[in-house]
Amino acid sequence: MSPLIRELVDLVGTKALKRGTFRLASGREASFYLDAKQVVLDAHGAMLVGRAILERLRSLGPLPHAVGGMAIGADPVTAAVVTMAGVEGLPLKGFMVRKEAKGHGLQKYVEGPVEPGQRVVIVEDVVTTGGSSLLAIDRAVEFGLVVERLVAVIDRLAGAREALAARGIPLESLVTIRDLGIEPDAS
Repeated sequence: MSPLIRELVDLVGTKALKRGTFRLASGREASFYLDAKQVVLDAHGAMLVGRAILERLRSLGPLPHAVGGMAIGADPVTAAVVTMAGVEGLPLKGFMVRKEAKGHGLQKYVEGPVEPGQRVVIVEDVVTTGGSSLLAIDRAVEFGLVVERLVAVIDRLAGAREALAARGIPLESLVTIRDLGIEPDAS
């Protein structure tokens, strides 16, 4: 594990991991909750996430044209990656996927400086079953974007990888619950 990822794991463990009984977006009940916004909306955490995702994307080949995902969860992740790309002089763009089309203006699901045919990576703060990720992918594809993969800050190891693989979309995660000492069946 790189020093960057080790620092991110430590930050997730201290700021994002909560113990108790929680109902997840997937409808499942869990004995822990990962509040990734405590990391991605923190200056140091956002810097780590932006750098780590850029490092991961570089290791996978040519950078995509853009990164983005489902509003609201992916917005700070997108901003972190795009900001760090700007610091490094990289021409990476960001975009947002709306849950509902705007009721006025252009009434789009996808917002941002992207165009049909561009290669993109979907980003997420936390993935569980992959439901919202798949919706973001569907909306991006409907817009005409070419989705290459999904990169999550945290993977709960609860089926997202398999759901995405069934659609031909690889999942890359920076941190998994195993990195935090939690086994998947511990939900």
